[in-house]
Amino acid sequence: MPDATDPDAMLMLRVKRGDRAAFEELVARYQQPVLNFIFRTLPDATEAEDLAQGVFVQVWKSAARYEPSAKFSTWLFTIARNLCLNEFRRRSRHPADSLDAPAHAGTDEPRGHSVEEKRVASASDAMLCGELEEKVAEALAALPENQRTALLLWQRDELAYDDIAEVLGCSLSAVKSLIHRARETLKARLKPYLRTGEWKDE
Repeated sequence: MPDATDPDAMLMLRVKRGDRAAFEELVARYQQPVLNFIFRTLPDATEAEDLAQGVFVQVWKSAARYEPSAKFSTWLFTIARNLCLNEFRRRSRHPADSLDAPAHAGTDEPRGHSVEEKRVASASDAMLCGELEEKVAEALAALPENQRTALLLWQRDELAYDDIAEVLGCSLSAVKSLIHRARETLKARLKPYLRTGEWKDE
């Protein structure tokens, strides 16, 4: 049973009664986490924004049927996951020619070098950072869907194991196994590239 004091569930019950201000508060709280999850699942910036909007449209449309049988965040990420799965199915029927790959440049500059050296070093760091993020995205995309979703919800969105189990519709032990296998697979695939501690064991 969900925590009866879950403030987000209380907000959603207000949405169920037609409270638009409560809905806007939920959107403000969860818009970025939902967008982040969708983008990491389906790394296409435009599509991720459209799907994130679709999640909250679905929340509003489903408000009349909402019952707090799980934490609001669990219910919300279940909707997000289902929309991502629908998009994967659509793409499998109508493959896109290309996907936008995430690329973000680092901002730290080396000290004690000329402006030109800094510019060259910065460009080199940006290329390495972009290459690493591309490899991470490729490795994530290659994981089985359940493993990828379990890992993303745990690693970045910090859902508890039991909440992830509800999103995936599986047991607690299955969630732990999915996350373990996903981490081991990623570490093996990214070993030649990874120099950060993002995926290291705790």
